[in-house]
Amino acid sequence: QVQLVESGGGLVQAGDSLRLSCAASGATFTNYGYGWFRQPPGKEREFVAGINLSGSMTYYGDAVKGRFTISRDNAKNMVYLQMSSLQPEDTAVYSCAARNYGVSTNENHYPYWGQGTQVTVSS
Repeated sequence: QVQLVESGGGLVQAGDSLRLSCAASGATFTNYGYGWFRQPPGKEREFVAGINLSGSMTYYGDAVKGRFTISRDNAKNMVYLQMSSLQPEDTAVYSCAARNYGVSTNENHYPYWGQGTQVTVSS
């Protein structure tokens, strides 16, 4: 099964950009679709972005459309989330998730998760 490790979180100011990385290991990288989810303090986890096996299809939550970009590097077994125009409401723990056979916006469809990385955006 695939293991996931996120990195790249931190404290930034409103309007800044940040790139999160998710390193996958332990399984064939291209057999999985990947998603980024986030959980703001005191709130439920929500879908942020997803990418299919080949990287040809991407999906975004309404709150991040036009500001965030998900990508994958199949040669490096990496998934990225480029975040721009960050706002305080983007503050959350961001987690990378994987599932076989494609991508989903439903967190319950992902059996594999990383430990998460904190992103804090100050105003």
